[in-house]
Amino acid sequence: MKKLSLKDLDIKNHRVLMRVDFNVPLNPDNTIADDTRILETLPSIQYVLKNGGKLILMSHLGRPNGEKKPEFSLAPIRKRLEELLQTKVELTSDCIGLGVQSATKALMPGEVLLLENLRFHKGEENPEEEPDFTQELAKNGDLFVNDAFGA
Repeated sequence: MKKLSLKDLDIKNHRVLMRVDFNVPLNPDNTIADDTRILETLPSIQYVLKNGGKLILMSHLGRPNGEKKPEFSLAPIRKRLEELLQTKVELTSDCIGLGVQSATKALMPGEVLLLENLRFHKGEENPEEEPDFTQELAKNGDLFVNDAFGA
């Protein structure tokens, strides 16, 4: 099967669910110590935005072991993305659920939504413990792009 690239997809007006690797090192004050992984995703992110896609980013950060722990929130990532993209980036309080689905459906072309840490759910690392997790994630987008270069 031929692998498609981002440029092979018709992304205009579609919700593009993009897996990225924002598992960046943090300083003790919860600021980003090294944003290289974020910088590496910018070409793909900017491509989607320039071409009228509705961008939904998803990543993990650290090892919260399936528990919602504030120190593993993607809030510092959201802040850095806003600086780099010079646009508003919303952060959801979860990565699945009706509220998240509503937020993704409300996106306009060129807007960015960052889903909260995937590893706040056990299904991220252990699908057998939360078998519907990936199906719930898939409801957030029309197209899926894997740009998680670190993985």
